[in-house]
Formats: sequence, C-alpha cells, structure tokens
Amino acid sequence: MNSLELKSFDKKFFLDGVKILAGTDEAGRGPLAGPVAAAAVIFSKDVFINGVNDSKKLSERNREELYEEIKSKALCWKCTLIGHEKIDEINILQASLSGMKKSVLKLNPVPDLVLVDGPKIFYSRIKAIPIIEGDAKSFCIAAASIIAKVTRDRIMLNLAEKHPEYLWEKNKGYATKEHIVALKKYGPTPFHRKTFLGKILGGQNEFEFK
Repeated sequence: MNSLELKSFDKKFFLDGVKILAGTDEAGRGPLAGPVAAAAVIFSKDVFINGVNDSKKLSERNREELYEEIKSKALCWKCTLIGHEKIDEINILQASLSGMKKSVLKLNPVPDLVLVDGPKIFYSRIKAIPIIEGDAKSFCIAAASIIAKVTRDRIMLNLAEKHPEYLWEKNKGYATKEHIVALKKYGPTPFHRKTFLGKILGGQNEFEFK
C-alpha cells in the first residue's frame, strides 16, 4: 500500500465519528541488544505526508527525512524507550506493549481511539484496537513506526562507538552473522539482553557481561 492508501485506511475511522486518532508502533523487538522504542503519533485528519509507509520498507535516508517531517506536522508525538534490563525482566512482548502504552498516555490531546500495530493491545482508559501488520495499513501507525525506528537506530549508532567490535552501526543489534561471531569472541556487553542469548552462547544461564 502507498501513502494515500494508508491515509484512506485512517479516514474510515474519522468517518465513523472518531475526532482524534492515534497510531502506535514499536521498533526493536528482535535485536539481541539495546532498548525497544515505542512511538505514538496523532495527526489532524487532513494532514498528509507523501512517502510515509512501514519503516521496514523505507531506506535509512527516507526514514530520516520523514522523521523530521512527521515531527513537524504531527499534532502530537511521543516516543518511549524500554531498556534491555526491563526487557529481560518482563519479556519483549510486555516491554513493547508497556512502551506503546506509556507513549499513548503522554499524548496531548488525548485520542478517542488508538490503532495498535500487531495482534495484541495494552489496556488503558483510552479505547484501542489491534491492527495486524498495521504499519503497512495505517498512516498514523506507519508514522509511529518511523519515529520508533529512527529513534532506536540513533541510539544503537551511539552505542556502537562504545562497542565497535559488534558492528551495531550496521546491524543495529540484530542477530547478524557478524554480531554473533563477535558475541562468541568477546562475550556480551552490558547492553545485551540476557534472555536472548541462551542458544547463541551455548545455553548457559549465567554470562559475564563486560
């Protein structure tokens, strides 16, 4: 779907009487290291940004350009980070839902309805509905996916300067071959998710984090 089709998807909710619509999505569920970022975005119903789409379908350059335009044209946007320690404590699904909920609850104005990417929703006083593959269907979810992705990627670029051997500037913490080789050679950093490393590091329960 292109940007116009994504916008048309959202317009159906306005036609049903929704006045303030928000979309929320996360980035970073799969990586071995770093936080998960969860964003929420509200647009006025007539705002359109050409090129907005699922962040995974866009180049890094496109995402960076759209990130700035989304921030400038959104009625409101928020992004929340849930760190690796919390991910290990409550699991990545709950961390993702928690991050999305926190971002939504910070929005002003308060939305009438929130479109949540994926099959599950968080529970709050604000009505929310799940949209499977929502980042490829909904304009506001796609915009949230871009905000979340760019935010997280920038964090991983900064962390890559502290731990250059893991090539986070390229893999952003995902389980690429080079990242796994580095993990086995150098061991995990304090930014790695302990609960994600069992199979990679031989099923050990304890790791030496340096």
